[in-house]
Amino acid sequence: MVAAEAGVTRSTVSRALNGEPDVSAATIEHVREVAKRMGYVPNRAARSLASARTMAIALVIPEPGVLALADPHLIAVMAGVSGRIDRSDYLLNLMVAGDSENAKIMRFLESGVVDGVLVASQHSRHDALLHLHDLMPVVFSGRPTEATDPPNYYIDLQNEEAARTATEHLVSLGRRRIGTITGPDDMAAASDRTAGWRAALDAAGLPTDAIATGDYMALGGVAGMQQLLATHPDLDAVFAANDVMAAAAVSVLLDAGRRVPEDVAVVGFDDSSAALTARVPLTTMSQPSEKMGETMADLLLRILAGEKVPVSTVVQSHLVRRASA
Repeated sequence: MVAAEAGVTRSTVSRALNGEPDVSAATIEHVREVAKRMGYVPNRAARSLASARTMAIALVIPEPGVLALADPHLIAVMAGVSGRIDRSDYLLNLMVAGDSENAKIMRFLESGVVDGVLVASQHSRHDALLHLHDLMPVVFSGRPTEATDPPNYYIDLQNEEAARTATEHLVSLGRRRIGTITGPDDMAAASDRTAGWRAALDAAGLPTDAIATGDYMALGGVAGMQQLLATHPDLDAVFAANDVMAAAAVSVLLDAGRRVPEDVAVVGFDDSSAALTARVPLTTMSQPSEKMGETMADLLLRILAGEKVPVSTVVQSHLVRRASA
């Protein structure tokens, strides 16, 4: 009935209601308007039985809830994923799991209750997630920590290049004792950002010993900045691997009587809300987190629709200058 009223085939109606990428936006809008006007509601159970699909997708964030629900980058990724899945006929299941819950999450995913999986914030200790692609399509936000055969699909930023750009900016300001607060060393993005910081300092002939390991959380930024001040009191600049830690570092510096940026310049990473609300607005490297979430969800939907998509999708970053540097 909807097909006849809309003047399209039944298969076009099905693809339009699923939000599949081989149907134009205009056709999708037209079909959905006709379906709404006619009071048509797709029978998800019948469709699932007919296609052997569950019509559900899981977004897995293998982090403690305190990080997953407080980190501006992860929140933006979630928003991007949710927005794209909302435009399809799939349901989205959000799964936030600390280390103690990962085995439970894996059992759930392996039981066949979803058609595909999106993974954000993957650590090397969560290597079981790398092999889910043997069971169903999987797309990662961020380059996976290990290569697999076949390779996993992912979307990522050029993290090493971006961190190098951030550090080169500090060097260009005349800073000569530049420290870093890293992300967790079992994440590919964090390791790449540390490598970019180090490469920029090596090229400038500057020391690379002022390193504090962080965890992408505010308390990690506080502890890292306190460590750097204690071990390198001559520090005149800091590159932090995300804005949350950079904002915390600014607070520690100001409370210690250091002026930002006059005494110590600070650069963060993400261009998130934390950069704007820091006590001194942060110079930072941009990361289009919400767009990355939307793109990873779109890639998974295209894979589920039978399309061939590139294994890796890399987005660009740029320096956003504010008062901190």
